[in-house]
Amino acid sequence: MADFAVFLAREAEADLEGITDFIERNDSSDRADYVYARIKETILKLESLPGRGRVVPELRDIGLSEYREVLFKPYRILYFISGKRVYVHCIFDGRRAVEEVLSRRFLR
Repeated sequence: MADFAVFLAREAEADLEGITDFIERNDSSDRADYVYARIKETILKLESLPGRGRVVPELRDIGLSEYREVLFKPYRILYFISGKRVYVHCIFDGRRAVEEVLSRRFLR
């Protein structure tokens, strides 16, 4: 039973598409489908347990504690909770610095 509604920002949808396109070009469509399904599964689990994610350490260190994250390694899924809604902000390879990802996102 879903207690929360989960929404993906356009940017998060584009992130997921970029990840799967990259995997398909550099590995296989089967692997891309697998990663896509697992990331979507991880996101859908937020419908019932959005508080399970940790506060993003890099953002907490600068005073932003409303953003949380869940992982499907090596991917990080950043989101925030507002009432009974969960907003997925971005999905990116965790080997990249979150500061780089967010600064590029906010500066476009």
